[in-house]
Amino acid sequence: MSYIQFDLGNCQRGEIVEATLAAGANVRLMTSSEFFNYKNGRQHRFIGGLAKQSPVRLQVTQSGHWFVAVDMQGLRGSTRASVRKLPGMLPEIRDVPLSSVPSLVHEPAPQIEASAESYDVFISHASDDKETIVRSLVAELVNQGLKVWYDEFALRIGDSLRQKIDKGLARSRVGLVVLSPSFIAKGWTNYELEGIVSRTVSGERLLLPIWHEITKQQVIDFSPSLADKVARSTATHTPQEIAAEIAGLLRSRTG
Repeated sequence: MSYIQFDLGNCQRGEIVEATLAAGANVRLMTSSEFFNYKNGRQHRFIGGLAKQSPVRLQVTQSGHWFVAVDMQGLRGSTRASVRKLPGMLPEIRDVPLSSVPSLVHEPAPQIEASAESYDVFISHASDDKETIVRSLVAELVNQGLKVWYDEFALRIGDSLRQKIDKGLARSRVGLVVLSPSFIAKGWTNYELEGIVSRTVSGERLLLPIWHEITKQQVIDFSPSLADKVARSTATHTPQEIAAEIAGLLRSRTG
């Protein structure tokens, strides 16, 4: 089997690898040992799969030596490919305990309608991110026994970000916002988002940002002050880890 290989050298956990293809192909991100098995026709583990659109981005799961292989196994024709490592993700130095931000947890406002429900968590997100992170994060939160409200918070062009967030905060104990390139592309200003994440006058933290497939430089370009906020990143935390931490925070504030 023929393939195109790219030696990425030493990579850090959380780095994003971007492959650009001329046509659909199989893209496999592998450690050096798995790549050795792959090129010798042995069973191997990899990150990736059939890429029908380009570019495709894959995330390094552990520090070490990594390779990318592009092949047409099971496909017709040929392709050309290029691979690059994107700038580093947000630094882990910001990974402070959520318990240090007491204003993240707030009790839902009294409901006017008797049928109106309250929730543990709501997630504000761009609709584009539902498949890549939101569904899995919701599943993990539910596994933790939390009640999650998120379908109505799939933000689209033309939506009012502030109205959506205010609605969610009124009915939920914790609010999350998945900040990604898709979220930024919706056209909301950094001023608008900063004002929602933190109440400037009181200093309260209202939302926990979840950085997803976004680089440190992208966040700085969008909003330098947001890059300094307490947050969690899918580059350094799995959905299960994020959900467990949020569940622990809520349980510590119960009673």
